[in-house]
Amino acid sequence: MKPSRTAAALLAVLASVLLVGAANALEVGQKAPDFTLNGTDGKPVKLSDLTAKGPVVLYTFIAAFTGT
Repeated sequence: MKPSRTAAALLAVLASVLLVGAANALEVGQKAPDFTLNGTDGKPVKLSDLTAKGPVVLYTFIAAFTGT
């Protein structure tokens, strides 16, 4: 018997929630680990390079480029 699409989707969501929940969150006041992401110009930007210049605010607009 094949699982329904709804059941498969529910299992996928549950698995992703469990995986995300397993990640260690930072406590207030802890420093973020250094990481590198591409800037808007496509060039890599390191967090440590930015924090050397002063405080940094990270933000995201998850739905900014979606059709919603």
